[in-house]
Amino acid sequence: MKTFNFYIICVITILFSCKKTYTPELKNNNQHILVVEGFINLGADSTHIKLSRTVAVDGKNSANPEIGAVVSIETASNQTISLVDEGKGTYGIANLGFGLNNKYRVRIKTRNGSEYLSDFVDAKASPSIDSVNYVVKTDGLDIFVNTHDATNASRYYRWEYEESWIFYAKYNSQYAWRGGSIVTIREPHENIWKCWGSNTSSVVLTGNSTKLEKDVINRQPVLSINSTSEKVSEKYSILVKQYSLTKEAYDFWETLKKNTETLGSIFDALPSELSGNIHCITEKNEPVIGYISAGTVKTQRIYITKDKFPTWRPKYPVDCIEPDTAFFWKVPTHFVVSSNIPIDLVILDDGTVLGYRSAGRPCVDCTIRGTNKRPIFWQ
Repeated sequence: MKTFNFYIICVITILFSCKKTYTPELKNNNQHILVVEGFINLGADSTHIKLSRTVAVDGKNSANPEIGAVVSIETASNQTISLVDEGKGTYGIANLGFGLNNKYRVRIKTRNGSEYLSDFVDAKASPSIDSVNYVVKTDGLDIFVNTHDATNASRYYRWEYEESWIFYAKYNSQYAWRGGSIVTIREPHENIWKCWGSNTSSVVLTGNSTKLEKDVINRQPVLSINSTSEKVSEKYSILVKQYSLTKEAYDFWETLKKNTETLGSIFDALPSELSGNIHCITEKNEPVIGYISAGTVKTQRIYITKDKFPTWRPKYPVDCIEPDTAFFWKVPTHFVVSSNIPIDLVILDDGTVLGYRSAGRPCVDCTIRGTNKRPIFWQ
């Protein structure tokens, strides 16, 4: 028994003593590649092309927009429309005014003199979305989309979404500190208790009906929401956007999906070369990331209210301690030193008012994680 115990101790000692921090050597040969995101919208909505540059994995910057570029849309019939520089690497126009019976491409000229050109692509009209629906489960809900094309002309699809929801701060601040010893009742427009959160899709959502006789997409998964999420606190809304793709565009997005979402174990597919339809014409060997498509977009928005959910208990994302007391004579220093926000009055049973309850900003101010301005589309 003693020998066995000694063996166990030796194994544990070896396991813990051999742990060392491993910092992999990262090659820098794929930095600063131009990334082109966008869609040539031939419907009533705007066209936006976003330009950025790749950054080092171990770098401090997570975003590197390509500013000061000149971007234009060209047709196969020699028409050209320039996009407006909207700032932060985004270029757009309200309405192109072009039709579906043409081919389109994007031309980009950057500040350093490099020029990029996408291949001409056919315009694809998306069929309407039949429905956006959801299924409530014990631990959350699943949202999915249904669509079909009676002409069997679509077959390849991609979806994006924009989601919004109402959420609340942990504590409802009824007072605002104005500096010094001045604390006043918070005005209605100063509300920091009720906010709207928002998010956009960050994964590739694609589907096809090529193996079916009819062009039908049934219960295509969009996203899942956990029952503990703040998104299901009161009211949730999702806007689903649907694109019809060419076979080439679909293959690009499928490759991107595999490269970004299905890697991680030895049994996953090996990374594939991501070849888009955008090329540098001033330096032929320079790689470019992105795929430009053209056509129309169909959208559908739904709302889901908390009465549709079971008795779920959303979890507040920040650990909040019990509010502190800011006595009247300590107000000038309390809110400066602690960076707390007054909540309400501290009143004893005999009616004596001692001061204000207060708590840290993450537990009181919902605008840290959202906006207190009601979205214009909100119903």
